[in-house]
Amino acid sequence: MTRGLLIVVSGASGTGKGTVCKRILDETPELAYSVSATTREPRAGEVDGREYYFMTRDEFTARIAEGMFLEFAEVYGNFYGTPLNKITERINRGEDILLEIDVQGALNVKRKLPEAVTIFLLPPSLDELKRRIEGRGTETADSLQRRLANAVAEIQIGREYGYVVVNDSVERAVAKIKAIIAAERCRTERNLDKFSLEGAV
Repeated sequence: MTRGLLIVVSGASGTGKGTVCKRILDETPELAYSVSATTREPRAGEVDGREYYFMTRDEFTARIAEGMFLEFAEVYGNFYGTPLNKITERINRGEDILLEIDVQGALNVKRKLPEAVTIFLLPPSLDELKRRIEGRGTETADSLQRRLANAVAEIQIGREYGYVVVNDSVERAVAKIKAIIAAERCRTERNLDKFSLEGAV
């Protein structure tokens, strides 16, 4: 059986990666979403195993010690991580998995699974990124500057990715990422070695 793909999508805050990933999943029913684990409390309507795998802090740290996460991070006092066994089980079954993650997490994934397909989502420009973040109406002048400084640093890390897609429109960005996935499925090493020449003259 051909192993599935792990498609990793990252981008600076404000690049629209959540919107793009949701559209890709809506339009590509054979593509599965990677469910993360977290120590935060479930919110109303959230179901364990659907939105997140909910764990206690002790459970999470024990699994860190056992090397059971593909990547993890602590954000605002809560741990978030990608369970390694869930990813490998599904890939080994031939499933293609979409993982939306920050740049540090993506680099950790790449170290553990070098075959992962890494896609960095860029804004059309820093000015447009600033406009999008300001449009949320949730940032102070200081926090806006911090976000923009972080974005510049993350964009530089984007050079480590296999692909870069500019999100100048959701439709075009989605089309490009779907084209990348289609091309990766057609890679020589994923197909030719498994082609049967039995009975050839």
